[in-house]
Amino acid sequence: MPISSDPPRAIAIQAEGLGKRYRVAGSGKRQDTLRDVVSNTVALFFKGKLAGARKDAFWALRNVSFEIRQGENVGILGLNGAGKSTLLKVLSRVTDPTEGRARMEGRLGSLLEVGTGFHGELTGRENIYLYGAILGMPHAEIDRKYDAIVAFSGIEEFINTPVKRYSSGMFVRLAFSVAAHMEPDILLLDEVLAVGDLAFQRKCLDFTKELQNRRATILFVSHNLFSIKSMCERVIYLRHGEVQYDGPTDKGIELYESDCRLSAIPWAKSESGEWPISITDVTLSDEDGERRNVFDHGERMRIRVAFELRSPVEAPNFILAFVRSDGVPCCNYSTELDGFAVNLSDGVGEIELLTPPLSLVSELYTLEVIVRGQGFRDLLGAQIGGTFHVRHPVFDLNFGVFHEPGEWCSGRDRRAIAARVRLPGAVA
Repeated sequence: MPISSDPPRAIAIQAEGLGKRYRVAGSGKRQDTLRDVVSNTVALFFKGKLAGARKDAFWALRNVSFEIRQGENVGILGLNGAGKSTLLKVLSRVTDPTEGRARMEGRLGSLLEVGTGFHGELTGRENIYLYGAILGMPHAEIDRKYDAIVAFSGIEEFINTPVKRYSSGMFVRLAFSVAAHMEPDILLLDEVLAVGDLAFQRKCLDFTKELQNRRATILFVSHNLFSIKSMCERVIYLRHGEVQYDGPTDKGIELYESDCRLSAIPWAKSESGEWPISITDVTLSDEDGERRNVFDHGERMRIRVAFELRSPVEAPNFILAFVRSDGVPCCNYSTELDGFAVNLSDGVGEIELLTPPLSLVSELYTLEVIVRGQGFRDLLGAQIGGTFHVRHPVFDLNFGVFHEPGEWCSGRDRRAIAARVRLPGAVA
């Protein structure tokens, strides 16, 4: 077996036993005065409980250790609350760890939240200099790269507008452009690309690949599996603040998909904390009822959804939505639009959909199960039903979202048809 002549790459990021603990403020409790804080602290000390674990604290990160070498693109995956954003904040020194330590070698650029480091009253131009200075770019370097930053952001006509009037997408465009053009050795990205449109996301992915070609190290937090697959050769998977997996991307994505099943859809929130309708099981099978999650283009799919009623609702509208791995909604099916009434008399139930022949292109899709009130109004439930693949040797993303055969004819055929049906302007 030949031995590679390439020297081993240096370690860019090293985390050793990282932990971060936060205090949780009790809801509805009064705010303690300084006297209360001092007296409570003294009481705890004499009771020997000061060093103990507090009931009003939780660990966002615990015992996180890993090494990332120069030039690696690493994705950070996990469900909401797994500790992904906290990890990046600790690495970027926005917050200090409660325990453990992290070491980084090289110039650090980070883009953690939309608009971080921006001042709303300043223009886009002024914020380029402000944010660049926060990231550690000298004024002369910003001058030299200013035109390239503005051009990449694509918001030239608004560059002299106060950023308080920017949309979240415009914020991301400008912030990412500044962070990327500082030519960092290490770039930390936290889900911000999900705010931009698809064209800008692809532009950012291409740019980060250029950074990687220059041996930049990129740590990328995202729920967008398309981006993770495109950018990252390795995934660190967090669960409840601890590292559950560190290895090749495909296996990490499998773990994420497994944990996502029946979890809440990230964009959906329940004001009461609990949905009136809970999805208890989702199964995918072919037309004959054989369970699987890989389907050929043109096949039909059976989707069976089991649910339970937690509080009274009337005429629920079950919606099954197919979302591509890059976040593009592709199609959905609705019981209300198809004239199907869901029986809620027993408090539990099961419905089944047989789809038309699948015309989606070859890709990975997420099934979202959404329940709304009549007329697509109130949100009654929103959970991830699972993922599936559509397979075809030719029809991929270059063909768009779906592909269906059309009917073709030549110009001569069209003139003949027009003459027979006597269309206006037909040639005799």
